[in-house]
Amino acid sequence: MLYPQSRRSVEAAALTPKVFDPDFDIEESRRQARELAAGQPREDVEQVLDVDADGVRCRLYRPRDAREGTLVHLHGGGFVFHDIDVHDAAARRLANRSEVTVLSVDYRRPPEHRFPAAPDDVDTVLGWMAREGAAYELEAPLYVHGDSAGANLALVAALRHPGRFRALALIYPFLDPEGAFESYRTAADGFDPREAQWYWQQYAATPADLQHPDLAPLRSDRLWTLPPTLVTTAEHDPLRDEGEHLAALLADAGVAVVATRYLGQVHGFWRHPEVFDAAEPMTRQVAAFLGMYP
Repeated sequence: MLYPQSRRSVEAAALTPKVFDPDFDIEESRRQARELAAGQPREDVEQVLDVDADGVRCRLYRPRDAREGTLVHLHGGGFVFHDIDVHDAAARRLANRSEVTVLSVDYRRPPEHRFPAAPDDVDTVLGWMAREGAAYELEAPLYVHGDSAGANLALVAALRHPGRFRALALIYPFLDPEGAFESYRTAADGFDPREAQWYWQQYAATPADLQHPDLAPLRSDRLWTLPPTLVTTAEHDPLRDEGEHLAALLADAGVAVVATRYLGQVHGFWRHPEVFDAAEPMTRQVAAFLGMYP
């Protein structure tokens, strides 16, 4: 059952333009998202610093009395939308709750920059951290986190760099270009499956890319290399089943995995604690999970 906050969100979403509409304006949607985010309340963080990681724009958030550790945050937005400005408030909350330094990554986005530009940018940032991180006090242990498309990128980063991360936290990960799971037909409240397909079409440079494990990580044969992993899903989200399928695959592969389904919730709720009561508990769950692996 949709909770009242989710029901109101779904009703509002029905009135907004759809990405698959012929006249949809990507740049205008990006501008509106930045404008909306600029008006969100923001928590104070001890230090906020924009950095250039070998050409990839990033933003560093260091909380007061930070413990050792650095969390690489990869924002959602269907690969196409959002950036470190849109996710500024969320990254601040992550830093304050987890008590570690957060590095938010502004990877390149399609359709201007298609696969594999985004995961390659994450690789660039990780290489920069290995070489220059000490100058910015980006200390080990290293964690990685993402929501939706960002969770895809976080998972791919952990697969590309086995042994690099102490723990991995995924919020409603976007994983299956085929949209083959049952939740696409039974749980698509406020997130039209046609929208999901549009995102994959923007991201993939060629049809063959849709089969590549660096784009569709459920196809990876290296899931067993992952560190302890948290997977959270929303009950009324077409992506629900692919996230829970990932958790089952990880358990079978011997990975320490925790999976949580947030009842009554819809895709995207985590970033909006001003709307959804469950957003803050999810942030605290991520922080607590990472804290288990100091």
